Amino acid sequence: MTTPSPEERLRAAGTGQRAVVRYRIDGGLTDALGTITALDTEGCTLETRNGPVTIQWSLVTAGKPVPPAPERRRPRRPQPPA
Repeated sequence: MTTPSPEERLRAAGTGQRAVVRYRIDGGLTDALGTITALDTEGCTLETRNGPVTIQWSLVTAGKPVPPAPERRRPRRPQPPA
């Protein structure tokens, strides 16, 4: 039994799934969290809060599908003065 590679995990999740991908950048590693919008032979694209991020498979060190984001809380009402 072998552990699936990050690419295999992300491909199995498919487009439309929320995922996290750790990948190499100059000087270290970084993560992208968002919805998978594209998967091809070159890499994957995630739609993040800051816009789309395209990552080459050769740079990916880890990746997996994650649950949907929690719903945003309603803003708190200001407390009346005491």
